[in-house]
Amino acid sequence: MKHLPQTHADEMAGWLAQVATACLIDEARLTPKPGLVDSRGSGAHHDLTLALMERSAHSLTPAFRYMAEHSWQRPADIALRETVGRLGRDGEQAMMAATGGVNTHRGAIWALGLLVSAVAMLGGSASGDVVTVCAARLARLPDSAAPKGFSKGLRATHRYQVPGAREEAQQGFPHVTRLALPQLRASRARGAAETEARLDALMAIMTSLSDTCVLNRAGLAGLEAMQRGARAVLNAGGTAQPAGREALARLDADMLARNASPGGAADLLAATLFLDRTSLPQAAH
Repeated sequence: MKHLPQTHADEMAGWLAQVATACLIDEARLTPKPGLVDSRGSGAHHDLTLALMERSAHSLTPAFRYMAEHSWQRPADIALRETVGRLGRDGEQAMMAATGGVNTHRGAIWALGLLVSAVAMLGGSASGDVVTVCAARLARLPDSAAPKGFSKGLRATHRYQVPGAREEAQQGFPHVTRLALPQLRASRARGAAETEARLDALMAIMTSLSDTCVLNRAGLAGLEAMQRGARAVLNAGGTAQPAGREALARLDADMLARNASPGGAADLLAATLFLDRTSLPQAAH
């Protein structure tokens, strides 16, 4: 691959960081989302607001930029994996400082950090499938400095014996590439407004994701209700249709009643929006 002038690399790193931040903000603002923070309110959360989510997103811009800079046209190796991990943890500290200690985007740092790094590793342009394969290669490498303790997400994956955010990345983000992106583009092609297409993409993720945020709050029954409710929205024609909007309202009420919030699905929606904006069309490869 031809190496480009450093000024171009710097510009691309800044652009990737801005896009990643914008996708986090677009995900947060998307309304109405079941159980999640949106422009209506805090959903099933008592410690989150839309303003806090946006402040958190802006705090992560430098971390995403550093990841892109350090990953530029680099191969996937342990040295890069450990660098990206360290920069992600630095970003998490900046996020916690911006939010007063509230975990707003820890999962999104993992997903978007890997995708930002992968696009940079590929020189700033590639199809979505190539980017996710590259991100998976990086995610599968060990990071000796990674925390050894169990997060809430890891506890849920062990308790319920389901895959979590780590496995999703190591498998190349299948919920993004096989479900969310195709649904996003299919809804647009059918004439859905952008908000409706994005909500449909979120529903597509929620139909099968083992969302550890929901598992932690509402157990397997809550997870099954989320998946069943999301399928009902899409089976009714999606959120562009009155029946789909009614199904979405029922899912939202159910998630709130269960105090469940599909935060893992929200992270993957942000990843979907990022790939949608940064990837070359598949036909170009």
